[in-house]
Parts: sequence; C-alpha cells; structure tokens
Amino acid sequence: MNHFLAALLLFLIVECAPDREVKPATRPNILIILTDDQGFEDAGFQGSPDILTPNLDTLARNGVIFTDAHVTATVCSPSRAGIMTGRYQQQFGHEPNVPPRHTGTDTTQVTIADVMVANGYRTSLNGKWHLGSTPAHHPNSRGFEHFFGILGGHRTYFADTYPATSPNAAYWNRTHVQFPGDYFTDAQGDSAIAYLKQVEGDPFFLFLSFIAPHAPMDAKPEDLELFKDHQRPEYAAMMWAMDRAVGNVVTHLKATGQFDNTLIIFLSDNGGSPVNDSSNLPLKGFKGNKFEGGHRVPFFVHWPARVEGGRRFDGLTSSLDLFPTTLAAAGITKPADLPLDGVNLLPFLDGTAQGDPHEQLFFRKEESAAVRMGDWKLIRVEGVGYAMYDLSSDPGEMTNLVDADSARFQTLKAALEQWETRLIEPWWEESRQWQDVTREIHESLMKNEPVKRVSP
Repeated sequence: MNHFLAALLLFLIVECAPDREVKPATRPNILIILTDDQGFEDAGFQGSPDILTPNLDTLARNGVIFTDAHVTATVCSPSRAGIMTGRYQQQFGHEPNVPPRHTGTDTTQVTIADVMVANGYRTSLNGKWHLGSTPAHHPNSRGFEHFFGILGGHRTYFADTYPATSPNAAYWNRTHVQFPGDYFTDAQGDSAIAYLKQVEGDPFFLFLSFIAPHAPMDAKPEDLELFKDHQRPEYAAMMWAMDRAVGNVVTHLKATGQFDNTLIIFLSDNGGSPVNDSSNLPLKGFKGNKFEGGHRVPFFVHWPARVEGGRRFDGLTSSLDLFPTTLAAAGITKPADLPLDGVNLLPFLDGTAQGDPHEQLFFRKEESAAVRMGDWKLIRVEGVGYAMYDLSSDPGEMTNLVDADSARFQTLKAALEQWETRLIEPWWEESRQWQDVTREIHESLMKNEPVKRVSP
C-alpha cells in the first residue's frame, strides 16, 4: 500500500467513525506514555549528558519526578500485564514474555481500559501491546475502543513488510494496514493526534505505548544526521524521534485547550537492554535481571490543573499505582470486587500523605526473584544463592550483606516467601537456553564480575 492510500485509510478511519454525542470534557483526560527498553539515565530530566529529550524534560520539570519508581517485571510483556491490570501479574500466571506459541495473558483479568470505557471515557491503545494476538486477546477485546500498533513485541521501524499473520504487523483496530508515513515512531504520534481529533469533547484515556527505543536500531536518516558524531547515534536519534512525537501530541493538547486538564504519566516498561546501547547508570544491572537497573525506571507525573510541579518524590513507587491513580483522578470508584495491588498516588502528590506509597515491592520471573523493603534489597537466584544490599549506602549493589546481617536477611526472605504464596504456576516457560543465560548473568552480577554473554 502506498503512502497516499495509507493516508486515505487513516482519514476514513478517523472521519467516518460512527457519530457519538459530544460532551464537554469536565473530567480529566488521561495520557500514559510508555517507552520500551529505555535506560534509566537516558533522558535529560534523568541527568543524561548526551540523550536529548527536550519535550519530556519540560513535562518532567513542570511535573513531579519519581526517583524510586519500579515496574513489576524486567522484561516487556509481564511488565505490561502488571500495568494493565494493576496486579502482580504472577498471580495469574504471567511471568516470562508471552511466547509466540501461546495465546496470551489471562482474559478474565480486568484491564484499566475496561474500567475507563465503562465509565464514559474514550479509550485508545497506540503502539505496542504484547499481551496476546488472538481475537480474544486483542486490545479491542480488552477495553480499548481504538487500536493502532502491533500485537507483538518488536518490529522494524521502516516499511511494513510483515504479513497479516505476524504479531508484529501494523493494525488499525483489527485491520492489517501499511502504517502511514515512513517511520513508525512518527506514525504513532500522528495517529495519536488523529484519534484525539476524533474524540475531542469527550474525556479520553490514551495509552501511548512506544516501541522505541527497543531494538532493532532503526533511525530516520535525517535524525541520524543530527547525531552522526554521537557515541550512540542510533539510540540518540530514536529517542529524539520519540520525544518529538510526544511534543507533537502536547502541542495538539495545548492548541485545543486540553493540556492543563490532562494527567500525563510517563515511564519505561523495564530497564535498558544491553543490545540497544542504553545506559542504566548509576544503577547496576539491565533488562532481564533483578538488580535495580532491570526494574527501576524513569517516571514522572504531570497535571497542571491538580499537581504542583517542579518537585521530586523519593518514595518507593510502582507501575501498579497507575491503575488506582487513574481511577482516582477520573473520579471513578474502584469496583468492590476488583483486587488491585497498587496505591493511589494523588495524596502523595498533593501532600496529604507522606512517606512511601509501598513498604514492600516484589519481583519474580522463574528462577530469579527479589524484594525491596525500604532501602533494603534481597535477590534470590536458584542454583546461585542470595544477595542482600543496603541501597541507602550502596546504591550500586556491590556489597552482599547476607552474612553481615542475618536477622534482616531472614526478614526479607520471609517476606518474599510469604508473597509467593499468593502466586500460581506460570502459564508458560521461557526457553531453557534463556533461563541458563539469565542465571549466568545474575551470578556474574552477584559476584561483581563482567557479564560473559547476554543472549543464547
């Protein structure tokens, strides 16, 4: 399909959608921006000396930056399951990434989009899904009225050569299409704006789920030219394009008078990957392991109408908190039978609550698990052992204190084991080759030795 036909298709989808009564958006709009495999350091507001993200920096500077925020998994698919359901995904069997042969995550779980659409919000997922590709697992079946993106985990950013049967093909709702334009990140920004034009006047819930900066390292030639002398040219150019797409969406919100009344939450789905040149400094570890660099992520909240900006928040925070925070912002009462593991962050943002939103956070994927309890961290790896760190004095997780503080070790170990009693057996397993590599990586990091390999 050529670009003209792709643009025509976009016009028809947006302009010829069924008419709905337009009502003033007195309730806040919700915009969740999720990046993929972004390094902890890799944004100006995170202190990066070389990755340029001016639009994100402005939002973060005028919002609240969370310095100790975590996702529930160190790889993409289970992390997204936790965000979408507001629950530790291990409770419904979603531990590793959804494998190609499996249908997807548990469809009996209620998603954040299910609740939002049931309460009058217009809902759209733009970008990466990665929670299943069957009709029952499709975003349109999981609370999202509108979908543009891919059902799988990654794809090239350039011309769409994927067949309709591929989970990485581009889709408008359930229709396989050539994405408009010549670069997927730009197409995400453009399609998000087209959707916002379609639903203007209604409160919206837009989940802008970027594929960038996940590999492959595809950058637009004109963006790459800007960073030709950079040490990480492709990564820097991909982040620049993502930031540009965010800026275009923000410009539209300002032009339509919706910006101040839009709650924007930004985060990454897990730590930076060793294959995309990302940087998780000053943290130890990366995507796929239980050190802080695997699950501690950039995170900020921006909402001029309600939240005083220009601040940092140091409390222990989780991506599980997006669900209850969104409901509270929208004035939606949580259904009594809906179990959520997250915390409403608004009281911490307006000063009516103090301290840590969470006393404990937990992580597990097959052979490796961890618990954060305040500034203390315990990592357990089957066949390797335990490591315990005091992050207040050792943020780089270098000194194992298991033998030095046996009482605290037992406390953290008991908390982790108690949490695991709530979990079920994983619905699927990662390949033995990947499990072996993951164990080797953990062992090297626990011994403060160089990592020998990052994939089978």
